Amino acid sequence: MPHLHTTLTSSRTGISDSFRIAKHIGSVMSFSSCCLKAVEWDGTPVGRVGKLGENDAYITGDNPDRAVLYIHDALGWTFPNARILADHYAKEANATVYVPDFFGGTILPFEPILAGRFHEVDMKTFTANNSRDVREPEIFECARALRAKYAKVGAVGYCFGGWAVMRLGAKEHQPPLVDCISAGHPTWLSKKDIDEVAVPVQLLAPEIDETYTHELKMYTFEKLLNGGLANVPFDYQHFPGVQHACMTRGDPTVPGERDAMARGKDAAVSWFNQFLH
Repeated sequence: MPHLHTTLTSSRTGISDSFRIAKHIGSVMSFSSCCLKAVEWDGTPVGRVGKLGENDAYITGDNPDRAVLYIHDALGWTFPNARILADHYAKEANATVYVPDFFGGTILPFEPILAGRFHEVDMKTFTANNSRDVREPEIFECARALRAKYAKVGAVGYCFGGWAVMRLGAKEHQPPLVDCISAGHPTWLSKKDIDEVAVPVQLLAPEIDETYTHELKMYTFEKLLNGGLANVPFDYQHFPGVQHACMTRGDPTVPGERDAMARGKDAAVSWFNQFLH
């Protein structure tokens, strides 16, 4: 299979071997510590910076009818991993992809994190300033802006973005804000979020995840397969042997993680191609 980008190529699982691996960040409030371990993929994002509503946003792709809202994890909208992954969604799912800033202009400093100087990052304040209640209204507004412009809209979110895409797919939105969602290792997800999902939903679930717990996974199956939501199209992707954040990290030193990253990307692309086209 030809290279799709200098940094995330595929023979289903083939990904660039050139990575710079960050060190572990200690447990931080409700964010998974694994979510804040990162790998910067080599390469340069190909999109542009613009606006989505009132939010600054990275925008990639040029489909006038299909859009994807990408809700970033704790490292934010400027982190290269998110932008490079958005480039892949734009090309492989034939959509215009938006990665807005949902942290109000605050960007966690990459260099201290990558160098392991965790004492320089005030995660307690950061978490308080970016709670669900604080950020949900602007996430909804960004989705409404896309719905007004595009015929079909999907949403994908990792970690912090996981709970958010589930809320975008909730039954309270009539007409729906989005046509399908994909959530990777979601943080801050509640049973109520699962109860209320009403659009085609995909879960990308590492086996080892202290945030999307075994209890929540089993509750997801109970509701979406056997409960009152059995009419909602549902795709559950299990990733054995890997942990929270593997979908965006892809650490080549961790067995199975590169494969999981590529498989997760391919799964979301397939989901968007099914429900946006």
